[in-house]
Amino acid sequence: MFTGIITDIGTVASVQRRAGDDLRLAIRTGYDPETVALGASIACSGTCLTVTALEGDSFLVDLSAETVARTAAGLWAQGARLNLERALKVGDELGGHIVTGHVDGIGRVALVEPVDGSLHIAITAPLALAGALAPKGSIAVDGVSLTVNSVEDRAEDCLFHLNIIPHTAQWTTLGSATVGRAVNLEIDVLARYLQRMQQRAFTS
Repeated sequence: MFTGIITDIGTVASVQRRAGDDLRLAIRTGYDPETVALGASIACSGTCLTVTALEGDSFLVDLSAETVARTAAGLWAQGARLNLERALKVGDELGGHIVTGHVDGIGRVALVEPVDGSLHIAITAPLALAGALAPKGSIAVDGVSLTVNSVEDRAEDCLFHLNIIPHTAQWTTLGSATVGRAVNLEIDVLARYLQRMQQRAFTS
């Protein structure tokens, strides 16, 4: 489990193609390698991955073809910057919201504009997630815990708006967001279960 509070920005140092479309990545990080255990879970831009090895200032992770297919394109390329968060420990401060590291859908940045020192970012989300997005509700974008400002339901997708404060812009990859960029989306865990219960109610 995670909270969506980013503690480092890592860089994909190398990419090795495995069987099929599986990948092995070395991710360079500022984390002290002495504190990173083999088998530990680290959220990489919102995707929960398992540390399989340590090499110098990098940790290695394996991505299945399923993970690659269900996450934002471009994240797993050499040189890509990733938002990193280590797994929550008992007693840690819950600064964001409960995040599982399971991507629910892919969004796309539709607007980036500076507003009074902050960034106004609008992101399109698949219609399947529209019911789980609400003003003042929580959303994880590339692993970053954020509050939804407003939501627009449209014919083919859903557009939601965010305010990125200077601190978040500086310490996450959202500060360099550009129009058209694909992002990982994880809806609030409570919204996920409510959405599922609602679907079952209509089919019962």
